[in-house]
Amino acid sequence: MTTIVEHTHQKLRTVDIAYIGLFSTLMMIGANITSIVPFMVVGGVPITLQTFFAILAGLILGSRKGALACTVYMCIGLAGAPVFARFSGGFGQILSPTFGFIVSFILAAFVAGLIVERIGTKKSYVVAALVATAINYLLGTNWMYFAYKLWASAPDAFTYKIAWLWMMPPLPKDIILAIFAGIFAYRLQKVLKIIPIK
Repeated sequence: MTTIVEHTHQKLRTVDIAYIGLFSTLMMIGANITSIVPFMVVGGVPITLQTFFAILAGLILGSRKGALACTVYMCIGLAGAPVFARFSGGFGQILSPTFGFIVSFILAAFVAGLIVERIGTKKSYVVAALVATAINYLLGTNWMYFAYKLWASAPDAFTYKIAWLWMMPPLPKDIILAIFAGIFAYRLQKVLKIIPIK
């Protein structure tokens, strides 16, 4: 009897599938938000909201479903749909130096969801969002560095320090959005009650 109950709880309900689809769609929109809101280009660099929605997916849907939403987004892009930044897509994106950031969304959502599932306080939501942002930067930047060094063409002067310097301009924005995501998700959880909170 216990096994049957546990197995039932592991199945995705219709509402779960709807939420997963919703967050996958939000990530598609967030990747190319500047096509809708052109003023979100700062210094020629488009400000995307993929990380923001990936973190929200983990905080609101929980570790498993949040990671699944990000995985669905990645798979749709790899299948050829132009859902990545600058309306790119296709299996060849795996060789892109920035593909590590897309992979990091899955881990970031999972860890963010795991933290709030275990603690569930308002403070933990903000901490979880900041930890997820750190994961996004660590995995994405290291992937980018090694991609440029191993298979993508990079100038001889390109160094690990330069790779991190490239990531400094969007960092303040992502920290602010992470804090906002934590506060917003905590309040929204009280309404949706998708995962238990304390």
